[in-house]
Amino acid sequence: MVETALVNPVKARIAAGGAALGLGVRLVRSAEIARIARASGHDFLFLDVQHSLFTLETLGHIAQAAVALGVAPVARLRSVRDPDVQALLDNGITGIVYPDVNTAEDARAAVAAVRFGPLGRRSVTGGYPHFDFRAMPPAEALAAIDATTLLVCMIETREGVRNAEAIAAVPGIDVIHMGMNDLLTDMGKPGRYDDAELEEAVARVLAACRAHGKAFGAGGNRDPLAQAAVIRRGAQFLTTQTDVALLSAGAAAWTKGVQEALG
Repeated sequence: MVETALVNPVKARIAAGGAALGLGVRLVRSAEIARIARASGHDFLFLDVQHSLFTLETLGHIAQAAVALGVAPVARLRSVRDPDVQALLDNGITGIVYPDVNTAEDARAAVAAVRFGPLGRRSVTGGYPHFDFRAMPPAEALAAIDATTLLVCMIETREGVRNAEAIAAVPGIDVIHMGMNDLLTDMGKPGRYDDAELEEAVARVLAACRAHGKAFGAGGNRDPLAQAAVIRRGAQFLTTQTDVALLSAGAAAWTKGVQEALG
């Protein structure tokens, strides 16, 4: 019998009661980023297809390297109707993040695209990279892949917050992730992470997650202290920082250090 014991490190971390940390990828186009993520203590790569220019081939190469290293390759797509979801899932991506999920209908569309039947409508192929392209009994293969594929729905608008309970009630979703920056912009309060309306929204979405057995995620605020605070509050899925921001900050700090040393 062929081994089918797949593990998604994000789902494993959440199941153990911990918080999974993701490294945002917008700049890097090589598989080495997976090694950096692992060495820096990240559980997943947050491949930002929504805001970056990736080819499908590049995403596939990064994904397969990440899986081999024990890092989950998670892709944020453009919408719940992104046509590339099937190709990405069939070629190594083990987690999908959908932005702008505003209604239960949006959430059901997300599930339909990512889950195999009968819950969803994901098409079946053969020779999955999850099993090194070996032939597998379909029932075993599909069950193992479904169980380890992460589905994240983002709430980023007032409408999404109002419908949080209905969204969280949809079967097949693992994480409800709040996009703080877009939500604050939708509120007309960009960057105001201490705003009372945002606090109320977080409380409402967190309660919906707890009521329906979904993990709560948070992104946008890049302050490490704020990130630690939201984890203590219950967040289990969090993006720390992006590759481009880390590179820019590191480069600036280095040149500043040289200049200061020179007097």
